[in-house]
Amino acid sequence: MSLKHAHAHGHAERAHGAERGDLTRRAAIASITMALCLILLKSWASWETGSVAMLGSLADTALDLIASVVTFLGVRWAAMPADAEHRFGHGKAEALSALVQVILITISALGIGWRAIDRFQSGARTEGLELGVGVSLVAMAATFALLAYQRYVIRRTGSVAIHTDHVHYQSDLLLNFAVIAALVLDQLLGWELADPVFGLGIAAWLLYNAWSAGSHSIDQLMDREWPEAERDAFLAAAREYPELAGLHDLRTRHSGAHRFVQFHVWVPPEWTVKRAHDSLERVEHALCDRFPATEIIIHLDPEGHKDRETLLSSELTESTR
Repeated sequence: MSLKHAHAHGHAERAHGAERGDLTRRAAIASITMALCLILLKSWASWETGSVAMLGSLADTALDLIASVVTFLGVRWAAMPADAEHRFGHGKAEALSALVQVILITISALGIGWRAIDRFQSGARTEGLELGVGVSLVAMAATFALLAYQRYVIRRTGSVAIHTDHVHYQSDLLLNFAVIAALVLDQLLGWELADPVFGLGIAAWLLYNAWSAGSHSIDQLMDREWPEAERDAFLAAAREYPELAGLHDLRTRHSGAHRFVQFHVWVPPEWTVKRAHDSLERVEHALCDRFPATEIIIHLDPEGHKDRETLLSSELTESTR
């Protein structure tokens, strides 16, 4: 890559990173602000109604606040540029903050489940139908607005931390709907088990979401390969360039929204290093433009060379799969 293009590419990457960092920070602040407001409302409603479903919703919102603060810190850390000690950047901070959220979601689910079982045993009834339903409807409206903004940020940034926060707040819609259903069934239809039943349902839903979000975060931390569709798209683009006909040992990973790809390419053994470099420079430039926020590392091999066996078996190193 020429020095001029390298500077231009680096400037574009920094601009993209700054925009991404600003969007993710705003989304995290929006989550914190909404969680604070809902905690006040739900604390009042939980006290007045005595509903375990409402209490579960309050507990989840309190953990939402903690999770949103963790998200805010995570996306700020992830937005920091690469430095001497973190030369691949800080993108995995998002996956770490997402894992903290998963732990909090799990704690919330277990607490709600325990409270629901206790309600089965005590047989206590709920009160304050109008207040409980009203607060839940306000919470649902606010959550809809936040989710719409988070979807916009996720489309623009691909942030795993905001995605996990988004999954958590999606569950809030179900939580608030469950509160309404439990209060109506208990107080209007006389089904006294409605509240603890819905409480257990909420706990199960939260555990499912924790598992889903945790798997995505662990994939990033463990440097899982790109999804097959992404790998296929990159390989299809690479096949358009004759210089990459000998592409092998393709490896990919994510770090936050930044993607890394490295591979080996066979070149004629009589070529000089300069000729091989100049031949592939244009290709690297074109691929970087087609796959933004992606760092590409190309290793040159004499044609027919078999790579030594390292962490991967030779069967894998001589293949792009």
